[in-house]
Amino acid sequence: MSGMKTMKHKYEQGGISGSMIAIIGLSVLVVVAGSLAIWAYVNFNEQKTNVDGKIELAVAAAEKEQADKDEAKFAEREKEPNRQFVGPDDYGRVTFDYSKTWSVFEATDISRGGAYQAYLNPITVPPLGERRQFALRVTIEEKDYDQVVKSYEELVKKGDLRNTPVSANGHNGTRLDGSFSKDIRGAAVIYKIRDKTLTLRTDADTFKPDFEKLIKTVDFNG
Repeated sequence: MSGMKTMKHKYEQGGISGSMIAIIGLSVLVVVAGSLAIWAYVNFNEQKTNVDGKIELAVAAAEKEQADKDEAKFAEREKEPNRQFVGPDDYGRVTFDYSKTWSVFEATDISRGGAYQAYLNPITVPPLGERRQFALRVTIEEKDYDQVVKSYEELVKKGDLRNTPVSANGHNGTRLDGSFSKDIRGAAVIYKIRDKTLTLRTDADTFKPDFEKLIKTVDFNG
């Protein structure tokens, strides 16, 4: 009788041990499954945050690009309609169209002869100086055309300037592009006007788009 009780007790212990193992196993699985679920949720949030961040950056970049385009269009519209520059009659009456947002300063009084000089620049014309950069310099000097063109010959040979032919409204001349000095990099067109020579020069590549439009409208009494 006592032997049967002993065996029953052992079976009960074995049953309890098996149940405990099953419970522990299930608990481990629950913990693992829970950990995997938490990891997946955290990973999902991180990925979502990264994607949202990239979308926000892309949207911000697109908005800035559009704003820059709108600003550029507005700036171009502000330049219209153009004004017309008219030089002295005795110096060939040079004319060309320029932006209405530019100011003009005539630096010389040609009533006593000599070279005629005018400067154009957006809003205001800064104080004159050799190292200053202007949107446009207008020079009509009493020098031979070939002499003026030849004065740039060394810079052309060195490769600082590139020399090409140019034409506007039936007038043929010379165009120079590149570095005129350490501080001046731009473009110039040179035309012969009777016994004088006209030079129009922009001092910075920033003004090149306006310069390209302007020189197409150049006219004078040759």
